[in-house]
Amino acid sequence: MRLCVFCGSSPGNGEQFLAAARGLGRALAERGIGLVYGGASVGCMGAVADAVLQSGGEVVGVIPRVLVEREIAHPGLSDLRIVQTLHERKAVMAELSDGFIALPGGAGTLDELFEAWTWGQLGLHGKPVGLLNVAGYYDALAAFLDHALAAGFLNAEHRGMLAIESEPQALLTRFAAYQPPTRSKWTASLKPLAPEIPPRPAS
Repeated sequence: MRLCVFCGSSPGNGEQFLAAARGLGRALAERGIGLVYGGASVGCMGAVADAVLQSGGEVVGVIPRVLVEREIAHPGLSDLRIVQTLHERKAVMAELSDGFIALPGGAGTLDELFEAWTWGQLGLHGKPVGLLNVAGYYDALAAFLDHALAAGFLNAEHRGMLAIESEPQALLTRFAAYQPPTRSKWTASLKPLAPEIPPRPAS
């Protein structure tokens, strides 16, 4: 089993974000869960990867060629896959993973998180999606999603798909028990599109 972790190539302000990334990495390795992530050696990305590796776990990085130097591709991974575009990066990470976790991060992290969650809402996959809410980082986002629910732009079943926990073990326990929703966003009159996730690349 592998989980995809979305997070920043920056460390954030305060040691708590790097510490949380390392804690998640150790928790994954302890449970025998491999890591799929964006392939960088810096920031929270590097911290979670290093923690998994130091605990004897598997780490697969996926990074676009244009970011190999900018994000400083990690030289010590179990497997580093260099792709051509950001779109391909997200698709490959999704194909390689059995679920998705977002650590604190910026626009890129949110883009990856919301795409994975949307694919689940549309029934394109049945994988769990969650937030590791370090030091209340995602409190405002959770409040906004509740506002979207109250305003009628999000239904309760899809809101419930997004697990939010402050501790890695609690989040992984919820992932282990995850059941996808019984309905997708598609109405009976609409036919879902085929998944945009390409076949698994050859190892």
